[in-house]
Amino acid sequence: MENKEVVITRDLTTGYRKGKREWIITDRLSTSLREGEFVSLLGPNGAGKSTLLRTLAGFQSPLGGQVLIEGVDLSEMNPRDLARTVSVVLTEKTQIDNMNVEALVGLGRAPYTGFWGTLDPKDREVVESAMRLTGIENMRKREVQSLSDGERQKVMIAKALAQSTPVIFLDEPTAFLDYPSKVEIMLLLARLAKEERKTIFMSTHDIDIALQLSSRIWLMDKKEGVTIGSHRELTDSGALERYFLRPGIGFDRESGRFFVS
Repeated sequence: MENKEVVITRDLTTGYRKGKREWIITDRLSTSLREGEFVSLLGPNGAGKSTLLRTLAGFQSPLGGQVLIEGVDLSEMNPRDLARTVSVVLTEKTQIDNMNVEALVGLGRAPYTGFWGTLDPKDREVVESAMRLTGIENMRKREVQSLSDGERQKVMIAKALAQSTPVIFLDEPTAFLDYPSKVEIMLLLARLAKEERKTIFMSTHDIDIALQLSSRIWLMDKKEGVTIGSHRELTDSGALERYFLRPGIGFDRESGRFFVS
């Protein structure tokens, strides 16, 4: 039996509107994200990945269609309900000084306590669990500015977990990391999706790692649109080659891996 659909798009059109003009990026996209899935959004710069992700997360209104999460249209959610439904980890490095790791993770409880609210025992239990799941318990008292990029990203994922949402969206979470840290973060996200039954959707340029670890892939390109499938399905259909082959890049269909030719 398939896991339940958590995020559903119905004829979703994303893009921008300025005056009477519209710039369409994705057109009438109807699909879903399921409970326990780790899904990667891949595509070249300028394809509109961030716009699609922001629309799915409720940060930007669609040009048409709907995004429903657990059966509720995002347009009908107030800010607090949205914050209890979706957590987001953005590309930008967090510029927070004079705050320790535990306090930053605790900010994930703001939708339940208010920004300046006091954490009750239940809130502290959730924060403790989030730090344990991300393996950062031993750095709880460290100042955020002392962390490496990889450590800081784990803290931001822990903060998203502390928000207790069914869905986590991440925009280029490995952008500033070295290769071992990229792998570590993606392994963490794949494990959280599987073990904690989170729906995790991530945009990334780290194609090879994403292809190996993701439940499904969304390929996005201005010309090709959005194509969705498993690594094997996209390899067998030739979609991966269509989206990414360029001069100097080869693709091995048997392994589903790219190489420098």
